[in-house]
Order: sequence, then C-alpha cells, then structure tokens
Amino acid sequence: MSLITVSGLTFAYDGSYDNVFEDVSFQFDTSWRLGLVGRNGRGKTTLLRLLRGGLAHEGSITAGVPFRSFPAEVRDPGAPAREAALDAAGSFEEWELSRELSLLGLTDEVLARPFCTLSGGEQTRLLLAALFLGGGAFPLIDEPTNHLDRAGRERVAAYLRRKDGFLLVSHDRALLDACTDHIISLNRAGIDVQRGNFSAWQREKERRDAAERAENEKLRREIGRLDAAARRTSGWSDKVERTKYGSKNSGLRPDRGYIGHKSAKMMQRAKAIEQRREKAAAEKTKLLHDVEDVEALKLWPLRHPKEVLAWAQDLTVGYGGEPVLDGLRFEVRRGERVALAGRSGCGKTTLLRLLCGCPVQYTGTFQLASGVTLSVVPQDTSFLRGTLAAFIEERGVEETLFKAVLRKFGFPREQFGKLLEHYSAGQRKKVLLAASLCERAHLYVWDEPLNYMDVFSRMQLESLLLEFRPTLLFVEHDAAFCAKIATSVLPLDG
Repeated sequence: MSLITVSGLTFAYDGSYDNVFEDVSFQFDTSWRLGLVGRNGRGKTTLLRLLRGGLAHEGSITAGVPFRSFPAEVRDPGAPAREAALDAAGSFEEWELSRELSLLGLTDEVLARPFCTLSGGEQTRLLLAALFLGGGAFPLIDEPTNHLDRAGRERVAAYLRRKDGFLLVSHDRALLDACTDHIISLNRAGIDVQRGNFSAWQREKERRDAAERAENEKLRREIGRLDAAARRTSGWSDKVERTKYGSKNSGLRPDRGYIGHKSAKMMQRAKAIEQRREKAAAEKTKLLHDVEDVEALKLWPLRHPKEVLAWAQDLTVGYGGEPVLDGLRFEVRRGERVALAGRSGCGKTTLLRLLCGCPVQYTGTFQLASGVTLSVVPQDTSFLRGTLAAFIEERGVEETLFKAVLRKFGFPREQFGKLLEHYSAGQRKKVLLAASLCERAHLYVWDEPLNYMDVFSRMQLESLLLEFRPTLLFVEHDAAFCAKIATSVLPLDG
C-alpha cells in the first residue's frame, strides 16, 4: 500500500487551444479500486498516459510503484495468444495464467490460437488476465467493456471485484458500481477524489450541485435587492444634499450642518450596501464551476401510418452457408424501443445490417413497411475522416441544429475546427448520434450507441428517449440504459 501523488499538474497538447489540466493536485492509495469518470474530451486517457510518464508536463507525479496498462500493445497479432499474454505480463507461471483465464470464463485452448483470430471479447479478457499477473505494478485499465456483451461485462466486474488496487476508466455504471470503492472525477474546473462507488459519487454530486444552484440563486436575489437599496440610498443622499442650498422656509435658513451630517450618513449607508453587494458577488463567482450543464436534447420522429414497421417470419441469416440466426420471428411496432440481446457473435449487428438494406444472405420472410425512413448509428466510427463541415454536407443535416446538439453533448466550440480523426472515440460517436438526432425518421436503428460515451451523455439520451418515444431498434450492453429504455427485448441466442 502506497500513495500516488499528483501536484500542480498542468498539461496541453502541442498546438492545442487550451490546457487539458491546469494546476491540479490530488492523491490516491494503490490499494483502492478506483473508477475514473468525466465527460468525453475531459482528459481521462490523457491522465493515464501522464501517470505512465508518456507525456511531458509541468508539476509532479510521484509514485512508489510502476504502472501497467490495459489494453497492452500486441506486437504480433498473428502470433499465438500465449505470446501476447507474455508481452503484456512480462513473465508468469503457466498455472497463474490458467487461473486468471478461468476466472474470466476462458480456457487454455485460446492460448494456442493466433491472437488476431480471437473475438474482441476474448482478446479483452486475455489481456485483462495478463494485466494482473506478476504483481508489483499498479494497473491502469482503459475502457475494458467496449467489446463485451452483458454477460462478459458481469464476468469482468466479478473479476475486478476480487482484485486490490487499480484505476479503471469506464462509462458503464453497472460495472463501476460493482467493482469500485473510490471515484476520481474530472470536473470542469478541477479533479475530485471521493470514497464510494459510482452511485454514491453521483448522489453526492447531485446534492452538491443542487446546494450550489440554490446558493447561487439566493445570492442572485440578494445582489438584486442590494442594488435596488443602493440606488434608493444614493438618491436619498443626493436629495438631502440639495436641500442645503435651498431657499428660506417660513423665514428660516436650512441647517446646513445637520443636512450635511444626514447626507454623509446616507452616503455611508450606501457604501456599506455596496460592500455587502461586492461580497455577495465574490461568493457567487465561487459557485457552479464544477456543475455539469447537461441540457435536454430533442428529437422529431416521424409517425408512420402503419402499426407494424418491420417484421420477420422464419428468418434465417448466415454467411457462407453457416447460419448465425435461425428461424427468427419478430415485429417492431410503432413507438416500441426494442433491444436486441445475446452473446457476442449471435447475429445482432447482422440483423441490423439486413434491416438497413445491406447485402446479407437470408431465407424466410423479412419486410419493412412501405415508405419507412431509417436513421442509423453504426457501431464503427473509424470511417470518420476530414472536417466536420464536410461530414455535415455529406450527411445532409442542418448545420446550426447539428452543432447545437453537439454543444449539448459537451463539445467545446473549438472542437468544431479540428479534423474528425483527431476526435476522441467518444466524440466521434457523439458526431454520429448528433446526426441521427437531427434526422426525422420513422425508425431509428442504433448499434451500440453508447460505446465510449460519457455517463452524462448516456443519461441525456435516456431522458430524450423517454420523453419523445421514437420507434427504436438497438443493440446495447449497458444494463442501466437497457433497463430504462427498452420496452421489449428480442433475444437472439435462444
């Protein structure tokens, strides 16, 4: 057990418009199971690189232990998976690797296969098992769930719960709740470390944000009241001062000494009010720096005259004569939000591709209602290249609306001028989602829309879908999202 201390950390990428971190300080214990959360682009992966010593920076990072990262770089994907594990772990006893693999639901059989032939989920679990071999290093885990189905995520959560000490970047609320005991949050104006899992952190943040908003409103009203009082007092003082030089009243001259004294007291009172106003204004400027402005999103789905928008009867879908879906029957009715469920490789994405008109071999009956308009968010974002302006033109969305949606997703304005290939993975996913939200459609088809998306954006989407109730067919492994959004579940693996 030792402390890792960050002091006065300031960092910006070369050519960047602003600092990613500016004079931040915090510390944590290597025995803690930490979750690292924050909006996309806030610097989570950058912080991991800084901890590893991979980036030049101002300030200091002191640690009594070395760091080890997930996912580890695989030098030769064509080599047996055992070599990939050896590269990641450095050294290990064979029985140790077998034990870790079994805890993650894998057998030794995968070790002889070329690493590149393993599924994304198998690769994730192999490298995660290798991460904890050898000991002595503090694990830094970056987004381990993006290639895992729900069962895989639950297995990883149970696995990490057995471990002592790691820093985990994830946006999966169920995973963070299941295996973390502290949260590091990258806020708008600083970094906080709090004891408890994600739900505990969220409750405390909501309480703190509500208290700051209430205090801000109280000070706003107080400043308004003091402004009005200052204007009245100043007006009274001026009025009294003018009477010093007034004409005789009933044959008597004005008592200029008394009037001057009274005017001075009025001015003194006005100055006291101004000081109180300045103090209230100063207190107000300290508030709301870390309150996340999560604005409501909007959607304008089209209403189709038919009740059933898509249906299948005895549908069999496959590749090269091998079926991945067999004898499937389903209907997607207007207003439903249908979650496709099943293990990795069971055909979820294949079914969505068929729905979108991609060339997929199938037998049986599959049909879309006549005139159905689709809006699609694909799982893959790697094709995004070039400028945002070019994407807007190619997609045919309205620029002002599209950028407004991105701003609500937490995009800084300066991000609009950067090339899409320089966006973070979460920001690229937001580009695709924002485009879909700008499109009017009868049926929205989203394939793992939450991959790399920060927690705040996930909750924004939940609120949107519950309010506007579009017809939606989607694949998603975030258990909290599915529990809130899905009106029905279509299981694809029996």
